[in-house]
Amino acid sequence: MIAAAAFHAFCPSHQVVLALTLACLGILALLSRWQRPWAQFAEKSLGTALLLAWPLSTYAHARGGSLSLENALPCHFCDLAALSGGLALWTRHRLACEIVYFFGMAGTLQGLITPNLKTDFPDARFFTFFLIHAGVVIAALHTVIAMRCPPRRGAVKRMFGITMLYAVIMGAVNAALGTNYGFLCHKPETASLMDHLGPWPGYVGSLIALCVLFYSVLNLPFLLRRAGSTPGRAGISPPHEC
Repeated sequence: MIAAAAFHAFCPSHQVVLALTLACLGILALLSRWQRPWAQFAEKSLGTALLLAWPLSTYAHARGGSLSLENALPCHFCDLAALSGGLALWTRHRLACEIVYFFGMAGTLQGLITPNLKTDFPDARFFTFFLIHAGVVIAALHTVIAMRCPPRRGAVKRMFGITMLYAVIMGAVNAALGTNYGFLCHKPETASLMDHLGPWPGYVGSLIALCVLFYSVLNLPFLLRRAGSTPGRAGISPPHEC
């Protein structure tokens, strides 16, 4: 078996992925506006890919000889975002839309920009990694903008509660299995935002604080939109939502 090439952030293959992510967002937006049947086909296709991302990733790791408890379970932050994204694209379930939006833009986007990835193109692990990370970011923006399923009132509190529940459950899983899901036990091996948050366990508290900040910023445009379209104001109708 030929050894896979080492991946480096912002290498040519990474730049191509980032460009394709932006292109896919633009194409989906155009299809949603002008060719709705094709947009629905694209949404369902991406949703199916995200729902299959975990088994595909597990197979890729098994084929590449890197399968372990660290990557065999769909327990990473981005895994939950991918499953929620698939559900959101297929059903427009409001909680799923909120999870993929907040988890995707506050967490998975960081992984897309600073990937915790060791193998470069054309290794199967390269494809599954970016299927999850690029796919989640596309789904996160597409569901709230083109599909018009924005966060509801109370979304920040709701998402903070889900995040804390995730942290508690993953803390128990990590303690039982000796894993590092959610990067709660140590930081990623590659450079990331966590490098600026201090040593363990202090950076976990900093992550929680950043979640509140990021969630609040991500929710702000929709909060302002609701405030500007309050029923009863002359000439203003509430925006259509799913």
